Amino acid sequence: MSTLLVFFCSIGLSLIFAEGAQTAPNDELSNLLSFKAGLVDPMDALKDWKMPSNAAGELGSLHCNWTGVMCNFRGYVEKLDISNMNISGLVSDHIQALTSLSVLNISCNGFATSLPKSLSNLTSLSIIDVSDNYFVGEFPSGLGRASRLTSVNASSNNFSGFLPEDLGNATSLEILDFRGSYFEGSVPTTYKNLQKLKFLGLSGNNLTGKIPKVLGELSSLETIILGYNEFVGEIPAEFGNLTNLQYLDLAVGSLSGQIPPELGRLQKLTTVYLYKNNFTGKIPPEIGNITSLVYLDLSDNQISGEIPAELAWLTNLQLLNLMCNRLTGLVPAKLGNLTKLAILELWKNSLTGPLPMNLGKNSPLQWLDVSSNSLYGDIPPGLCDSGNLTKLILFNNSFSGSIPLGLSTCLSLVRVRIQNNLISGTIPVGLGTLPSLQRLELAKNNLTGQIPQDIALSTSLSFIDVSWNHIESSIPSSILSIPNLQTFMASNNNLQGKLPDQFQDCPSLSVLDISSNHFSGNIPESIASCEKLVSLSLRSNQFSGEMPRAIATMPTLSILDLSNNSLTGRIPDSFGSSPALETLNLSFNRLEGPVPAYGILMTINPNDLVGNAGLCGGILPPCAHSLAATAGRHQNMHIKHIIAGFIIGIGIISTLGVTLLTGRWIYKKWYLYSSSDSWFKQSGQEWPWRLVAFQRINFTSSDILACIKESNVIGMGGAGIVYKAEVHRPHSVVAVKKLWRPGTDIENGEDLFAEVNLLGRLRHRNIVRLLGYLHNETDVIMVYEYMPNGT
Repeated sequence: MSTLLVFFCSIGLSLIFAEGAQTAPNDELSNLLSFKAGLVDPMDALKDWKMPSNAAGELGSLHCNWTGVMCNFRGYVEKLDISNMNISGLVSDHIQALTSLSVLNISCNGFATSLPKSLSNLTSLSIIDVSDNYFVGEFPSGLGRASRLTSVNASSNNFSGFLPEDLGNATSLEILDFRGSYFEGSVPTTYKNLQKLKFLGLSGNNLTGKIPKVLGELSSLETIILGYNEFVGEIPAEFGNLTNLQYLDLAVGSLSGQIPPELGRLQKLTTVYLYKNNFTGKIPPEIGNITSLVYLDLSDNQISGEIPAELAWLTNLQLLNLMCNRLTGLVPAKLGNLTKLAILELWKNSLTGPLPMNLGKNSPLQWLDVSSNSLYGDIPPGLCDSGNLTKLILFNNSFSGSIPLGLSTCLSLVRVRIQNNLISGTIPVGLGTLPSLQRLELAKNNLTGQIPQDIALSTSLSFIDVSWNHIESSIPSSILSIPNLQTFMASNNNLQGKLPDQFQDCPSLSVLDISSNHFSGNIPESIASCEKLVSLSLRSNQFSGEMPRAIATMPTLSILDLSNNSLTGRIPDSFGSSPALETLNLSFNRLEGPVPAYGILMTINPNDLVGNAGLCGGILPPCAHSLAATAGRHQNMHIKHIIAGFIIGIGIISTLGVTLLTGRWIYKKWYLYSSSDSWFKQSGQEWPWRLVAFQRINFTSSDILACIKESNVIGMGGAGIVYKAEVHRPHSVVAVKKLWRPGTDIENGEDLFAEVNLLGRLRHRNIVRLLGYLHNETDVIMVYEYMPNGT
């Protein structure tokens, strides 16, 4: 009896001393208030974190009712969740006083400081979530001492340094997520101790070295996400031992070698992303054994050989992406039997033969892209039998036959790109009534007949290209009035008749190319109402009459080609002052008279005026005296008298005004030069181009300017024209956007340059990198990283 009494007394004393060793609940309240003092809370989300106005004596568990605070039955803070509250500021050391804290969640806020090292003193932690913030510095070490720690989520931050090795001691860990920061170095081998780990996310960092083979010993792993790093070497064959693995993402890195056939043993695997690496060899036929596989993406590698017929065993497959490899041979016919296949991407390989003729008949096919191969034969007729097809991309092949009639009733279609094939027959009626169709690209085929009238009824089409076919007759009269139409190209056909005078209702049209046809008559004056038109090519037709003067006033027109027609009369004087015109070709017409000697006509290439025997002056040889005299006789003498009287009447005022303006201009130039010498440097009458780079580059401003020509245009829009610039010392390719010339010069462009400098400092995997920009007194040219054209 006495023994039992001693036993219970010792237990009671130990509990008393243990509780005494902890911070009292009142102290935790004070520590929470001190913790709050370091926070910035613009939404006042923690407004109830305060002492009551009538506080006296013991406050008990008052803090346990505060927002985001949860206590255990003894009144100690067990859970702190202040996520998604737009809070920033400092996570202070006061948090270490919460010794019973089991769950800490401060995710989805705006913290931009470092985490305190004292977090390692929270040995009772089971879950810590600091994701979706802007934390910097190293992730604190020491959390490996928390024996009950099951989840660490630090994803989407700006952490740097090495991955914490001591987390390998937290053997209860099930989730370890360090995605989306700037961690470097290799994956610690201590992580082999994490035998309960189910989720390992390290993607989007700067990790290097080989993927440790010991990860293949973590038999509980269900998800591995290691992509967007700089790992090298092969995929460890030991990954074939991860029998519980469901998700494998090693995309975007420098991995090489062959894909291990051991992956075929993983019967629970649903997702394999290995795209954009340097894998070689053949696709292992053992992949066909993973019948649970739903998503398989091996694109952007150097994989060769044929597509294994065993892939047709993947009865749950929804996505198969093998684009941008070196695959050869046929597309396995049995892929058409996959009943769940929604996306098939095989573009940019060397595949031959026909597509499976039952493709789409048995599956909810949404996206088919087999462009840039050597495929031939008919287009499968049932691609849209399920009614789900949105994108059909077949360009740069040798497909023949006619366009399947089923496409004209495919209400889900968004893009049809089948240019550069051998398609024959007519354009099927009905495409214009498809409610979602945005792009229709049928160029460089053998199409005949007419452009269907229903195309003009579309409310969704933004891009139409039927160039280089054998289409006849005229174009539908209202086709240029499609409300969303931005680009219409029908060059190199047999179209004829007059150009429809329907330009008053072309709110979005930016590119119009109907060159090399048989159009005749006058160029409609209403064409000038297309305020967003950037490129207009009417070259090689039979247009006659005078050039519409209003074209010169179009605010965004940059490229105008009227060559090889039968235009007569003079070049309107207003062409010299066109606000955006960069390229003008008037060659081989019947124009006459003096060439206006200002604006773009002062720098135009003489070859762009050749073939007009009556033109003279300007950049051409001077006009003969007789011609000048004839021109003089055509002048109205009354106008001369008015001009003379006007000049005499305001001579003195003009002189004073010019003197004043000149003085202000000289002062403004002097002031700008003295205060902004880092931006501009005057040289003669025009300021030179200046190149501002945001990183080391291997080209000069002259290299870039040499590439600003029509043949290098790869895009255009409301902001400017985009050119592809290739520099050969050493070889590199950049994208160059020449912004539309503003109404004034860029002397007052401080806001523009501030924004450009900000863009130059941004580094994000989803933003095209700005390498630098060029500018002079009136123009700005942006230089971007070149991204190859996608589909």
